[in-house]
Amino acid sequence: MRTILDHLSDTDGERLRQLADWLRIPSISSHPDNQSDMLASAVWCADFLRTAGLDAVTLHPTAGHPIVTASWRRRPDAPTLLIYGHYDVQPVDPLGLWETGPFDPVVRDDRIYARGSADDKGQILMHMQAVAATLAVTGSLPVNVVFLIEGEEEIGSPNLPDFLVAHADLLRADLAIVSDTCQWDEGVPAITAGLRGLAALEIALSGPGRDLHSGSFGGAVANPLEALARMLATLKDDQGVIQVEGYLDDVRPPTPAERSRVAEIPFDESAFFGAIGLESGWGEQGFSPLERLWYRPTIEINGLWGGYMGPGAKTVLPACAHAKLSMRLVPDQTPERALALLMAHLRAVTPPGMRLELFPKPGGGLPWRLDPDLPAVQAARRALRDAFGREPVIIGEGATIPVVADFERLLAIKTLLVGFSLPDAAPHAPNENLHLPSFHVGTKSLVGFLHQLSR
Repeated sequence: MRTILDHLSDTDGERLRQLADWLRIPSISSHPDNQSDMLASAVWCADFLRTAGLDAVTLHPTAGHPIVTASWRRRPDAPTLLIYGHYDVQPVDPLGLWETGPFDPVVRDDRIYARGSADDKGQILMHMQAVAATLAVTGSLPVNVVFLIEGEEEIGSPNLPDFLVAHADLLRADLAIVSDTCQWDEGVPAITAGLRGLAALEIALSGPGRDLHSGSFGGAVANPLEALARMLATLKDDQGVIQVEGYLDDVRPPTPAERSRVAEIPFDESAFFGAIGLESGWGEQGFSPLERLWYRPTIEINGLWGGYMGPGAKTVLPACAHAKLSMRLVPDQTPERALALLMAHLRAVTPPGMRLELFPKPGGGLPWRLDPDLPAVQAARRALRDAFGREPVIIGEGATIPVVADFERLLAIKTLLVGFSLPDAAPHAPNENLHLPSFHVGTKSLVGFLHQLSR
């Protein structure tokens, strides 16, 4: 262990250059213009794993972007760890808010700024480098490993479930680990024990057959934008409690043990909201902000548009109004039932004479919970404590990582979530960044985890 950790320290500069090289590839999975960049990113990843000494490095074609796998299975009596990550990144808009180019990595104030630095190239590269360093120093690994690195996570992983089923034998493992979440704070490691699920819906509400002059028709004809706003206002009451019939029936409440763990977390509510420009939060009474984020479902309006949105005035009564909604789900909700309940509610509150069209969006994911007393969690706790010098915090996450539930549902594999970006890393936003001290210490903790898992 000590020799491996010294090797990591000695190669800090080279490992940072490797990260910068990968970050320069604009692998935006949602943009057709970036198809060649997606392939280049997958090839970069495969080349790294091959050079590191992994076996059976393969680029698997899919209906979308390729999936990279690699393995090292030379210890038949040791457990096997499935390591998942993704090489695709979010779009960079709004470009004008970036202080430096999103694909021109820049280091300042102990952070590297670039799209994909935190989500997820930087974090999966930590695993790749931990394995590479162990192989370079010892020529072996304490456990077997399988890498699964996809290129469609940012668009909902549409081809991954079928891949998991078709390649179940290739991916067989005793445990999976994913680093696509956060530490609790600088110097404070965390293990994430819960995720919310996700479902999404697009709405179109039509009224008149064409846009109308608001002076000639306003007051005599229902306005689709106003009608849609009224419909959306029925989704929650003034305290944020969801009013969709049946929506809360399937919700599993947090256990006393879970609420106790949340209460013990050193959470500065004022600082949390102040960091995003708010004086206070808002939501269901009877639940703390962290409980709302980790244990309660939500329905959010992500976009609302229609009519004229250009400069100046145009007194138009629009023919159609649109909205995008997303739902974050908790156990024991499912995307299918949540969507069905939401669509039934919207149909029930549609004004007479208007035409409602509903478009459920592909992708999504199931909610997930991890037993914090599993032996693998204890192994991770020891490794993080040894590297960071303090006990990790057990936290939840309000976002969704669909593959975690898919691993359990399709492969019967439990998943450990150990993230190393900081809460202000700005994933999906301008100036995304990765804290380099966390990058280096976190990589050492992953070496330790491989050894702890072999015990």
